Amino acid sequence: MISINNLSVQFTGTNLFDNVTFNINDRDRIGLVGKNGAGKSTLLKIIAGLQQPETGTIIVAKDQTIGYLPQEMIPNSNRTIIDEALTAFEQIDTLEAELQKLTNEITNRTDYDSKEYELLLNRHHDVNEHILMLGGNNRQEQTEKILLGLGFIHTDFTRPITEFSGGWQMRVELAKILLKHPDFILLDEPTNHLDIESIQWLENFLSTYTGAVILVSHDRTFLDNITKRTIEITAGKIYDYKANYSEYVVLMEERRSSQMSALTNQQREIAQIQSFIERFRYKATKAKQVQSRIKMLEKMDKVSIDEVSTESIHFQFPPAPHSGKVVVEAEHLCKAYGEKQILNDLNFIIPKGSKTAFVGKNGEGKSTLAKIIIGEIDDYSGMFKLGHQVSIGYFAQNQAALLDGEKTVFDTIDQIAVGDIRPKIRNILGNFLFDEEAIDKKVKVLSGGEKARLALAKLLLTPCNLLILDEPTNHLDMNSKDILKNALLQYTGTLIVVSHDRDFLQGLTDSLYEFRNRAIKEFKGDIFEFLEYRKIENLKALEVEKKTVTEKATATVSQNKLNYEQAKQHERELRKLRNNVEKIEKEIEETEKEIAQKDELLSADPQSIASDTNFYSDYENLKAKLDTLMEEWEKATETMENF
Repeated sequence: MISINNLSVQFTGTNLFDNVTFNINDRDRIGLVGKNGAGKSTLLKIIAGLQQPETGTIIVAKDQTIGYLPQEMIPNSNRTIIDEALTAFEQIDTLEAELQKLTNEITNRTDYDSKEYELLLNRHHDVNEHILMLGGNNRQEQTEKILLGLGFIHTDFTRPITEFSGGWQMRVELAKILLKHPDFILLDEPTNHLDIESIQWLENFLSTYTGAVILVSHDRTFLDNITKRTIEITAGKIYDYKANYSEYVVLMEERRSSQMSALTNQQREIAQIQSFIERFRYKATKAKQVQSRIKMLEKMDKVSIDEVSTESIHFQFPPAPHSGKVVVEAEHLCKAYGEKQILNDLNFIIPKGSKTAFVGKNGEGKSTLAKIIIGEIDDYSGMFKLGHQVSIGYFAQNQAALLDGEKTVFDTIDQIAVGDIRPKIRNILGNFLFDEEAIDKKVKVLSGGEKARLALAKLLLTPCNLLILDEPTNHLDMNSKDILKNALLQYTGTLIVVSHDRDFLQGLTDSLYEFRNRAIKEFKGDIFEFLEYRKIENLKALEVEKKTVTEKATATVSQNKLNYEQAKQHERELRKLRNNVEKIEKEIEETEKEIAQKDELLSADPQSIASDTNFYSDYENLKAKLDTLMEEWEKATETMENF
């Protein structure tokens, strides 16, 4: 368990946390929520031990481990993908070294009945169990399975990590955390660089994970599918709900409604008390009652309303100009980068007014096809053409990075604004939450969310009838995503959207193209209908794969368990043989002492003993016993040595 006690943190004079206290239990599934800047990422860093609070304590139970994935990081490695992922098992290497040391010590000790020897055996057992739990005997298989789940393919494993983008390198860091099996996993926006299939795989992994999981995410569906507890951070306080995100939203609204009612009632009560005080302030007969009510006001705990952010972007796309009935058409379209084929023999038509999603794993060609449509890529083969009078508005995946950092927010819009729009620039920017002060900021100092909003604002300035959005929800909070979605639902032109955000896509598009194995396949319906269809379509294949993996895992676990039980049984039998040899050796020693005593008596006074018939009989029996014991000792020793 992790215990957070009286935590306080300030940032630029504002209380991020003010004496916050709560616990994280061993199998919790927690979603951290709150507006941008509320302190979600800061809290994760504090729990991970990377940042210290002004006051308060973080207590982590002994021997419990924490894995933390930040929003952004710059991995520094020249290893291959598989070798970098395998560094997650450094703990197992340490444990295996300890296990070998314990084994050597057990072999060399002979104090089998001592307390120290028993403690040594117990530690040997615990270390061996820990290695088995961490997957020490099948680390290669575990690593490949997790890398495949996160979207890598087998041919990626031997490629240097430096050949991959920052998003893919972050996937390797995530894989390392999952392979370490920490007791607590802290993930800050883990879905930012994952495609839908990888997100679903991660959901399944985390849902059955044996430790605790704490998430910060703007992906509503991801939170709902994993979390069972929601902690809201607002105005330096926290509210703890035993509910997933969607259930929390309802409970939060009820809480704030209750606060509003309590505040209204209290204000009414205060007004009545103040009215009484004013009426009878100067009447001597009422002086006692007036003083009583004044003290009542002073002692009254004032009801407060939790901070609610009312800021949100609000806009709508301009009416789409007229275009032909066919907006995009392709026949036998192919695209390759060198020897690597990205798109092969695509045939499709996108009609006027349709809303289409491009989905599939990263690297399957979604962004490539979008760039072909907008004319950024022209070295393809096959036929491709735009329909009559098609005008395109395009939001690139890295649109924020394409903005000129040296221009101000106002100049960025002003350079493309024409005609009647120019006088409305400040109003447009205001709709995207840029106030008078922010309008004069240079783009390079804006946050990721601010740059995303500015890039969206640019889309409004040139009317278009084909809107292509490539991952438009990155860096947008849930409220902004909802507003963008509503604006797109009202858009009268043709929409193509590349996204991995299932909640954003739900109800937005009427068809989708799945990119898979260099080809595309059209599906008429909603994103969740498609995911259900894919699940059913692959059920048999998944069952076969699951059966194979389960059999392998079961065989590995069974073999590990068998090996361990055999080792324990071997140790028990060997201990019995050693004890038997020691027992015989003690009997031999005692028998030899008795024979030696009789030999001394014979030497000292043989005549007096000559008449004692029992003496000689006992003496011969002792010699016979010694011979028998020596034979038993030889057999027992040989058995022990050959065991």
